[in-house]
Amino acid sequence: QVQLVESGGGLVQPGGSLRLSCAASGAIFTFRTMAWYRQVPGKQRESVATIASSGRTNYADSVKGRFTTSRDNAKNTVYLQMNSLKPEDSAVYYCYVRVGATDYWGQGTQVTVAS
Repeated sequence: QVQLVESGGGLVQPGGSLRLSCAASGAIFTFRTMAWYRQVPGKQRESVATIASSGRTNYADSVKGRFTTSRDNAKNTVYLQMNSLKPEDSAVYYCYVRVGATDYWGQGTQVTVAS
């Protein structure tokens, strides 16, 4: 059973920072590309960042230069460091991995950027 558990969301002022974590069940982690998505009510879920098993990363244009994703294979954990947060970054953030033909999502963590 694949499990992804996010943590680290919360309320932060514009310009502030948050770090999200996603703990993954072990067998699926090391060789998998992991991804972060976010979703606001009424909109489609959108990709924020991906990190390959090699450590190679990709980012949505809207977060480039502000967000950084990293992984610790020993801890089966992937991180999303979010700096210079804007109100439009407010969303539920999800961790994602595809194993075979199956998509797995975490439960999501709410990020709210407001003064």
